[in-house]
Amino acid sequence: MGRITTTRLSWSVKGQRLLDGIDMAAHDGKVTGLLGPNGSGKSTLLRLLAGLRRPDTGTVRYDDSDLADLGRRVLARRLAVVEQDVTAHHHVTVRQVVELGRTPFRGRFDALGEHDRRTVEAALERTDLTDRQDRSWHTLSGGERQRAQLARALAQEPREILLDEPTNHLDIRHQFDLLDLLTSLDVTCVVALHDLNLAARYCDHLVLLQHGTVVAAGAPDSVLTPELIRSVYGVEVLVDREPATGALRITYLPTAARPAAAVGGGRPSRSESGPQRFS
Repeated sequence: MGRITTTRLSWSVKGQRLLDGIDMAAHDGKVTGLLGPNGSGKSTLLRLLAGLRRPDTGTVRYDDSDLADLGRRVLARRLAVVEQDVTAHHHVTVRQVVELGRTPFRGRFDALGEHDRRTVEAALERTDLTDRQDRSWHTLSGGERQRAQLARALAQEPREILLDEPTNHLDIRHQFDLLDLLTSLDVTCVVALHDLNLAARYCDHLVLLQHGTVVAAGAPDSVLTPELIRSVYGVEVLVDREPATGALRITYLPTAARPAAAVGGGRPSRSESGPQRFS
């Protein structure tokens, strides 16, 4: 099992409500996409799901357990988090970063066992990093660092993965490779995305946020409608199907400038403008 649910989840900072009454469910083994303009609450919601922020009201549950009742080590053995931007000491190698995924399963001074080594090697292979495993972290491109963080997450052998804009910095091929990999895993994924076409192609379920509230949730074809996209993003689109794959396709149309109030994001909040970190 790997179901994540929230009930009436709210969070504020300095008296400003950033999330308000969020009800959502990420189903076992499925990919749930979080959509919305900058400032809509995607990164904040991921932080709450990860237990890195305590909600003002409401609950987060992993299967039948309240997140507040799960110890850090217990949570780390089932949940992996892939951040947008991370830092690491310049002298660590790619393999050492990926080996961090085995930390929850070892004693503080225990060496890696055979299962740990096999798991790390499989994660490197699945993210196309085997030939870079001995490279220093600081020599990697942004896309390679992103893939290394995904490899670390896979090395945890998680039941759930939270990902904040994982396709940032990736070229087109590796965007598809990453999302193909996520959909092939028997893992519950919650992923924040900006690209609506990637969301339509790869997500089983979508949650559309605006100003910290859920404005729509459901299958991609019920959420990615011209009316909802116009209301939340302030753009005109054509929604049809790709001839080759049958996947839902969003084509952006020229449109006259709209008032700022029509665009769902407005000014990005401090929590979602610029590079994002969970810490």
